[in-house]
Amino acid sequence: MHLKAGPRNSLTDVAGLRVGHADDPVLKSGCTVVTADAPFVAAVSVMGGAPGTRETDLLAADKTAPGVDALVLSGGSAFGLGAAEGVMAGLRAAGRGFAVGPARVPIVPAAILFDLLNGGAKDWTDSPYPALGRGAFEGAGAEVALGSVGAGAGALTGQVKGGLGSASCVTENGITVAALVAVNAMGSATTPSGRHFWAAPFEIGAEFGGLGPDPASGLQPMPPSRKAGAMAAQGNTTIAVVATDARLDKAQTQRLAVAAQDGLGRAIVPAHTPLDGDLVFGAATGAMELSDPVSDLATLCHAGSVALARAVARAVWEASPADRDLLPTFHETLGR
Repeated sequence: MHLKAGPRNSLTDVAGLRVGHADDPVLKSGCTVVTADAPFVAAVSVMGGAPGTRETDLLAADKTAPGVDALVLSGGSAFGLGAAEGVMAGLRAAGRGFAVGPARVPIVPAAILFDLLNGGAKDWTDSPYPALGRGAFEGAGAEVALGSVGAGAGALTGQVKGGLGSASCVTENGITVAALVAVNAMGSATTPSGRHFWAAPFEIGAEFGGLGPDPASGLQPMPPSRKAGAMAAQGNTTIAVVATDARLDKAQTQRLAVAAQDGLGRAIVPAHTPLDGDLVFGAATGAMELSDPVSDLATLCHAGSVALARAVARAVWEASPADRDLLPTFHETLGR
């Protein structure tokens, strides 16, 4: 099975999808929006023990809504769910939403990560997240910035700064699968040496430095968490979107989301802990027909997990330093 990166190596290699970020450097937080010109099929898989979500019940295969208008990843813990309100306002202004008689209701599921203790100014009176959501929606386009932006603006991993990452795969039959992730894990994306990524075996080219796998063999003890020492063990969660241009129904899209969780397990150690709200949205735009529903879906599931593992490493690789950071970036730990 041969997989290659798409032309942008980002979620927008899935034709029709757009991504927007909005963040505040003083707040050290932000949000990221995935949208399209038409509703798309979506599903969700939750494997972390401490999730924060909005409208995810609608994504079950037995629920009425056939598609969504946008997906939101946000910082801010439960306050960040308000970003979806800003996205809804933008969609409503554009005349978008699920038709209920003459009314239209935009369908905007959301998931959040905890970044309230990351050194940013959190003394606001009125939540900034609805405005951030509206800004991210209105700025959505084909180019996807990576690193300390959007939902990953204030993200931290166990050892170094996290961030926002993306990566794509194109299968041998021309179907694209791509991932977008905000990495704020309790665990570490880097091996115990701090000089290699757990996701290294899945790297394409030198998209996160070409450092290769850690030469150490066997089970290695993990170093003490810098994150737990700097703030609190509870301030975590990795949230993602894994999308494809294949025509999938809700059940197939959920299987894609479930399989993509393997990418988090490959790229973050430990993952899916009781102190993480790890969640993957699946999305399908329906442009490409499956030639074999069984074998093609199996390939897409594998590609989704590979894309997500790579996106996690890219998020950490692309993180940039800022004032009042509690943790160094990966590059700072290497002395670069």
